[in-house]
Amino acid sequence: MFVVELIYKADLAAIDAQMRAHMAFLKKHYAAGTFVVSGRKIPRDGGIIIATGKSRQEIEAIVREDPFCKLGLAAFRIIEFRAIQRADDIEARIARDG
Repeated sequence: MFVVELIYKADLAAIDAQMRAHMAFLKKHYAAGTFVVSGRKIPRDGGIIIATGKSRQEIEAIVREDPFCKLGLAAFRIIEFRAIQRADDIEARIARDG
């Protein structure tokens, strides 16, 4: 599994102008089964995506498709980890805190 951190390099007006395209990118990769959960960082200086994939290189290639990254509006950092445990009620926790 992978934690993808997006770090904004542009002001929020430029980010918001590309939000629709970014959301389409997210939707595509949720449908493909790659993205598990995502959201804005607080403070709003980027975002986080939890993803599954075969390799770091695969995830890097996908993230480079993100309009924010393609247009130079955001940089990214990828952390690979092995998921060993999870909360049985993860969906309820996300709904409660979201």
